[in-house]
Amino acid sequence: MDAVDATMEKLRAQCLARGASGIQGLARFFRRLDQDGSQSLDAGELRRGLAELGLALDVAEAEGVCRRWDRDGSGTLDLEEFLRALRPPMSQAREAVVAAAFAKLDRSGDGVVTVSDLRGVYSGRAHPKVQSGEWTEEEVLRRFLDNFDSPEKDGQVTLAEFQDYYSGLSASMDTDAEFVAMVTSAWRL
Repeated sequence: MDAVDATMEKLRAQCLARGASGIQGLARFFRRLDQDGSQSLDAGELRRGLAELGLALDVAEAEGVCRRWDRDGSGTLDLEEFLRALRPPMSQAREAVVAAAFAKLDRSGDGVVTVSDLRGVYSGRAHPKVQSGEWTEEEVLRRFLDNFDSPEKDGQVTLAEFQDYYSGLSASMDTDAEFVAMVTSAWRL
């Protein structure tokens, strides 16, 4: 575990100790740290806010945390990036069912889900915007895929991106059985 991962583990433990285990609690925690109300955290805000909570980071650690989790290259952490960084890791049972759902979608078996993989697994023909002629079925499939895609929206979803999406849902579900049942039902596994 490198220094940034160790820092994130300390930060996660601090949040959990303060009862900020769910998405709502972490969002409130984020707002407390966001001292200028910009809806993003720079390394200075992160460092000052955490120091007030008893978790001291040096400048390099705070900058490292911001760099590691800044997905859009803005130099700051927005709420989604912050939540993604602090979500507890999924259990093996949860990871396994997400991997099974991904495998079902990845019809070509190349480790990347694309619109062509979705054909035959997910139909957009009944979508109201396809019915009205506003969108093509291809557009529906692409927009569906965009739910799982990283901020770049390159039309390709990797297992890591798919797991990242589901880690957000996982953080809000108490038991493995509940999460596994939800994913199993959603993807008809």
